Amino acid sequence: MHLQAVSFQQISQILEVTDALGLNREWVEIPLSAENPGIVRRLPNGKLEIIVDAEQPFDQWLNMLPTRIQLAQQTS
Repeated sequence: MHLQAVSFQQISQILEVTDALGLNREWVEIPLSAENPGIVRRLPNGKLEIIVDAEQPFDQWLNMLPTRIQLAQQTS
């Protein structure tokens, strides 16, 4: 299944993960378009960009999100 746009419900689920990790929502950017591959990275302005993977099932991708966020924070 190819995901083209990230829904409001999916954004809410992503924000639940970032909230649980203690991240300020103002420092998180979630583009509305999914891409292949999805990526979590620190932007030059210090914000965390979370791009949902278009090919991977969303629930599976979401389960790995905390690990991806932690890796992005370590490499910044």
